[in-house]
Amino acid sequence: MGQRGGTVGARFTILYAGVFLLSGVGLLGLAFLLSGGGVSDVVPAGGLPHQGGVTAAYQRIQELEGQLAAVHAQQSRQLLVGSLLALVVMAVVSLLLGRVLARRVLRPLRLIAAATRSISADSLHRRLAVAGPADEVKDLADTIDELLGRLDASFTAQRRFVANASHELRTPLATMRASLDVAVAKPDPAASTVALAARLRRQLDRLDHLLDGFLVLARAQHGAPADAAPVDLGDLVDIALRGRSADVRRKGLSVTVDVPPATTTVGSPALLARLVGNVVDNAVTHNEDGGWIGITGSADAQETALIVETGGAVLDQRQVDRLVQPFERLGGERTGSSGLGLSIVAAVAAAHGGRLALLARPAGGLRVSITLPAAKVPVGA
Repeated sequence: MGQRGGTVGARFTILYAGVFLLSGVGLLGLAFLLSGGGVSDVVPAGGLPHQGGVTAAYQRIQELEGQLAAVHAQQSRQLLVGSLLALVVMAVVSLLLGRVLARRVLRPLRLIAAATRSISADSLHRRLAVAGPADEVKDLADTIDELLGRLDASFTAQRRFVANASHELRTPLATMRASLDVAVAKPDPAASTVALAARLRRQLDRLDHLLDGFLVLARAQHGAPADAAPVDLGDLVDIALRGRSADVRRKGLSVTVDVPPATTTVGSPALLARLVGNVVDNAVTHNEDGGWIGITGSADAQETALIVETGGAVLDQRQVDRLVQPFERLGGERTGSSGLGLSIVAAVAAAHGGRLALLARPAGGLRVSITLPAAKVPVGA
């Protein structure tokens, strides 16, 4: 984009040049008034004597020169003091005027900065739309709007690609499952064929779970859910624990739950169920045999919190912080999980205006804290 007329640089030049010019005029005028007011007519006392002779006249001339020198010295002192006083006054006035003018001129830039900070990945459709003269400020705002447009298009294309790719891959997966079923259903299948089919089914189930995670992640990152409704997090915790009850018994885990009935929020029931389910799955899957799980909930007028804690080895907080990224696992472990669990939790929480916090417990294990906006009306009201 080229330069435009009425530039900010020209306005700054005119404004500060005017301030300095007025300061200089005020300084000179104040100094002139102070120095002029201090000058008084000095009349020699008694006038010139009527004495004859050169000696008396010379002495009188010396007296007049002394008086004139004293007057000049007094005027110089008055001018110096007046100039210093005027300089101090005008320096203060210039600073105040300069600050006022600078704030006025830079106000559009502050508004642009504030508007830009309020735009997130979920609100890239918003624009600054700055009105005003065609200058560098509007040029900057228009450039930021164009950048937001490109980012919005890129994010939308990425989410659409993930969703479409996940949907399209389900067809070949279904075909592979059908082929395995046909091969195993033949009369007297070979033992190797049955074993291979079992291994392939496990991998297909894992891939299907991964694709399902992609779909949920893409949906959560798409923005605020359209099917928002009051949801009781305690009910979702009970459902998630019942679904993993066999694994809890197999690993001998001790589970304590303290989620009050008022622990409610507003959002997509399906996405919030996946959020709670992933947190519980993570606590069960990555727990040690004979370990423990503690689930607590709380709510106030503004926020609803769900905390899931587990015991275990002492973890590195730097590695824990990376778990919200897709495919990140502690120490590169492979436990059959897709590596999307906590990243989906973080995306779902963000889509509902909440947040996810992960903390490596000093005594060992992990503390997962989810904070969501509280429901304004009770569930079932």
